[in-house]
Amino acid sequence: MRATATDPRDDPRTAIPHAEPGNVIGLFGGSFNPPHSGHRLVADVALSRLGLDQLWWLVTPGNPLKDHAQLAPLGVRLDAVAALARHPRMRVTALETRLGTSYSARTVDLLRQKRPRLRFVWIMGADNLAGFHRWQDWRGLMESVPVAVIDRPGATLSALWSPAAQTFSRRRIDEQDAGLVARERAPAWTFLHGPRDPSSSTRIRAGQAGARMS
Repeated sequence: MRATATDPRDDPRTAIPHAEPGNVIGLFGGSFNPPHSGHRLVADVALSRLGLDQLWWLVTPGNPLKDHAQLAPLGVRLDAVAALARHPRMRVTALETRLGTSYSARTVDLLRQKRPRLRFVWIMGADNLAGFHRWQDWRGLMESVPVAVIDRPGATLSALWSPAAQTFSRRRIDEQDAGLVARERAPAWTFLHGPRDPSSSTRIRAGQAGARMS
């Protein structure tokens, strides 16, 4: 069916951002419902320690593993992420809307096909690694691009003892060599310790709901 003027795929924010051949791109996906300072800290740590040329915030239409009842409209979340991610090497995109993908592994697969001259690194918080084995084709994602995991409050041990971490334990890169992970052949991953921010989208939404009821 032909896209109409109101089709979300017509929004320029759903396009794949521009990058020069050979650039190293961090892919930081999430529903960001809402985005907060903890997300920004993850992005900052990734930029500073992984040798990235750009970091792309991939604002998803909806996380298949989460309840969408409280999910803010995509445009609202894009605006909020753009306000938070003000940095010359950060880009905000909802490219999954245009690609028609719902799962991260498929998104990465298509990006590698469409931009074969870029090098991608998947970025995630430690809380996501703890449940990573529940993602569709999580092994395929780990085996397609290097992965960098950024520590999050209360998630260190559960992440490092998770099924995903144990499955690929022999492919873990010491964090002092994290800047080399993008050059490693997947599967390769690193875990970065550092400052942690306790902000949580779930708690923010709960606080907003409580304020409305009071």
